[in-house]
Amino acid sequence: MLEIRHLQMLSTLARHGSLATTADELNLTASAISHQLKELESFYNISLVNRRTRPVSFTPAGKLLLQLADSILPQVARTKSDIKRLAHGQAGQLRLASECHSCFDWLMPILNVYRKEYSDVELDFTSGFEPEPHQMLIDGDIDLLITASNLPIEGILYEPLFTYESRLVLSPSHLLASHNTIEPDDLINETLIAYPVEQKRLDIIAKFLEPNGVMPKQIRTTELTAMLIQLVASERGVAALPDWVASEYEKKGWVVSRPLGAGVYCQLYAAIRSDSQELAYMKGFLSLLENIQKP
Repeated sequence: MLEIRHLQMLSTLARHGSLATTADELNLTASAISHQLKELESFYNISLVNRRTRPVSFTPAGKLLLQLADSILPQVARTKSDIKRLAHGQAGQLRLASECHSCFDWLMPILNVYRKEYSDVELDFTSGFEPEPHQMLIDGDIDLLITASNLPIEGILYEPLFTYESRLVLSPSHLLASHNTIEPDDLINETLIAYPVEQKRLDIIAKFLEPNGVMPKQIRTTELTAMLIQLVASERGVAALPDWVASEYEKKGWVVSRPLGAGVYCQLYAAIRSDSQELAYMKGFLSLLENIQKP
């Protein structure tokens, strides 16, 4: 029966042309190499090499097996290497999700660097609009979650990234634009434009309105930040966005932003499963996040 070891032996013999040298490279005896040859020739009932020539030459049947070896052995070597990288956490799949829908502005450059350094890791992304992203992390549906919610969950670790301020964004012509700060009661009759996530995951509701027993008149949702800004600029409502996003559109003159009360500040985290923290490719990604600065 033809085995990988036979192909390796024939390939080595073709390179050296000597049973003794082939045996040395494969850490076998010359008699063991000769036995493998005889085993193959007996199984197929055909001669594979001309032993009387110096260096050893191959018969047509032997050349066919050499062609097979040239095709298969590189694939075997690559597969072995891939398995080793997987075993040592140098290859695999890294599936990301972000509850911070404006974070891709600073996340994309990091991902570009990571792809170059960990080319064997398959990067994938899922929407952050799922109702229970932390549960997805627990269940193994994603591997890393950018979140402002460090819920105490067994088996989940949180790496702090940076602190940001959530600010109210509104049209320059909106009545509230004349206010230096925004109080909860100012928003009772307003339409809040937000991303389509649970209300408890919206900073402005969880940390500003709900603690003060206030809710906006209406909540309108959109998945796109650009659409959210257009709706606000058109006075279809107001929104709350991280300070770096608000600043970007404020500089363009499309909107203005105001602090929510004394300021609503949030800590952003990278959440991972504890059983993945020792994977080399996970450590590599977290190391890139360590030096991240708020845009």
